Amino acid sequence: MVRNMEKVIEEAKNAAKNMRRNILKMTHEAQGGHPGGCLSATDIIAVLYKGFLKVDSQDPKWSGRDYFFLSKGHAVPTLYAVLSEMGFLTEKELLDFRKLEGRLPAYPSCELTPGIDMASGSLGQGLSIANGTMLAARLNGTEQRAYVMLGDGELHEGQVWEAMMTAYHYKLNNVCAIVDYNKLQLDGSIDEVKTLGDLRAKWVSFGWNTLEIDGHDYEQIYKAFEEAINYKEGPTVIIANTVKGKGVSFMENEVGWHCAAPSDEQLKIALEELS
Repeated sequence: MVRNMEKVIEEAKNAAKNMRRNILKMTHEAQGGHPGGCLSATDIIAVLYKGFLKVDSQDPKWSGRDYFFLSKGHAVPTLYAVLSEMGFLTEKELLDFRKLEGRLPAYPSCELTPGIDMASGSLGQGLSIANGTMLAARLNGTEQRAYVMLGDGELHEGQVWEAMMTAYHYKLNNVCAIVDYNKLQLDGSIDEVKTLGDLRAKWVSFGWNTLEIDGHDYEQIYKAFEEAINYKEGPTVIIANTVKGKGVSFMENEVGWHCAAPSDEQLKIALEELS
């Protein structure tokens, strides 16, 4: 059952604030990571987990759980941060990010980390995995859902477009894709590297129920997930217009923060801004 919007938004805002702080602490401690694309995805993931995703921290492999597949695996600090908010991990453990002795590797591992169901990092595979998982759910007669987050640069991968066709062909109304559309990737802007053109029109032409929102507006995020659940004719995609590095003034819309770690001084300034 979908939770009350006002309550979800309140909880998600509090969670996202803490998640952003932990993302910065993780990448600073590890002196590595991808904070820009983590911060752009934070608000969406906070609303998803607080309001819509059926999971159980006491039973991570619960057979009736929903699935969240982080196809843009380099943004895994965001996933670790929300798993901490949901009780799968302790906040102290987050500082083990990228440490050999820990269980929080640089990219998601479904073998090491509770609450993760897909190993990712090689881009383009998440939607295919979501399709297969939800075809199995249909055969099993369950009401499970799969949510998969794609990076906009990831859409350059051909497998994504094959998976889009497959989801529409099988009318997988239990699949919801989320595009973190921050318009920057490792080598520059999306338009400079390889333009996606009219992204909304492309998804529509593939038969998807296509929603476009401000990925930092909590009410829009909530209503988009709610519509995705209620749409029964096929799969839904949420194109979330976001800001890379959202919440930290010197990181916002700066491509250099795709893959970088804050210094001691930068961490101090960022945490003050997020206090």
